[in-house]
Amino acid sequence: DLQICQHRAPTCCTKKMEESYQAAVRRERTQSIQALNFELKYMIVGHITDFQEAFESLLRFAENRTSSLFETAYRPMAKEAAEPVKELFTDISLYILGAETTVESAVLRFFDSLFPLVYSRLINPGITDLSEDYTECLRLTRQDINPFGRYSKNMVTELSKSLWASRMLSQALSLGIEVINTTEHAALTKECSRALVKMQYCPHCQGLTLIRPCAGYCLNVMRGCLASVSELDAQWREYISTLEYLANEMAASHDLEIALTGIRNSINEAILHAQLNGPQLSATVDKVCGQPKQEGGNLSPDNIVPAKEATETQTFVMAHASLNNKRREFINYMKRSRTFHASIAERLCDGDLVMRDSSTCWNGEDVV
Repeated sequence: DLQICQHRAPTCCTKKMEESYQAAVRRERTQSIQALNFELKYMIVGHITDFQEAFESLLRFAENRTSSLFETAYRPMAKEAAEPVKELFTDISLYILGAETTVESAVLRFFDSLFPLVYSRLINPGITDLSEDYTECLRLTRQDINPFGRYSKNMVTELSKSLWASRMLSQALSLGIEVINTTEHAALTKECSRALVKMQYCPHCQGLTLIRPCAGYCLNVMRGCLASVSELDAQWREYISTLEYLANEMAASHDLEIALTGIRNSINEAILHAQLNGPQLSATVDKVCGQPKQEGGNLSPDNIVPAKEATETQTFVMAHASLNNKRREFINYMKRSRTFHASIAERLCDGDLVMRDSSTCWNGEDVV
């Protein structure tokens, strides 16, 4: 009653043993592919962790630099500016990690929140009544009168370029893990599991427990079983090229590190621009929003304090260099895995599974 290991000679097997062998080859096939995938998956997961840690560290550094701008140069509004600054960097973090948001909306929302503070604390420091209605009117007016000049749009442009590449790389790395996991758990067809039993366990039914499959025979069986996995070859090569392109984009003109640390300067330039145009802004705001209650006079240009540039710390420079090196090493490793899906059958037939350097092996029917 044997279905797979039929042979003219007497046999040690039963139908129940054949079923056990089918369960065994399914388990072994999954384990052997997992073993092959382990190093590749380990590299991708490791780079995701490195990337996210370096990114979070960079984000904290840039946020601290930006907060220190308000504490040193624009003290009257430092306390109230803390929340908009925090929101801006949270939005940037969410964008890179794949949230459904845009850099433009994050930056413009920040400048909407900033304008009421700049207007009431720096341009007209005597304002005492900053009601919710008046604050909301200032926020809406910001979009029409553009108090920060070209600087708000420039910040959107610069950040969009560099953050886009980082967002895509983050998503691409997660996609790589997904693809590898899918190949591990691809279902074995009935024909494949029967072919694997015939190759690996049918010799046992004749007491030939030490004989192994012939190399060519193993390749034919494995290629048949893994046809769906090897079909990923062209897309996997394309995927590696995309990773390489994104890494180059990040390292070139769209450098994430430079863009994030440049946020402080962009905000400083934007505030200085608004202060220098204070009288014109006040006249327009008075027409649109009315005149709020005031004490004292306007801030004269002499009181404008340009921000002091914070010096880059040695730690940051080292982290920056370390991230670039890791990125380069990772891409070089991934380039070596271009043929990963095309050569999976060859690697499964390598090692202990087939008979090497011997004149006798199992060809599926007999010892040859």
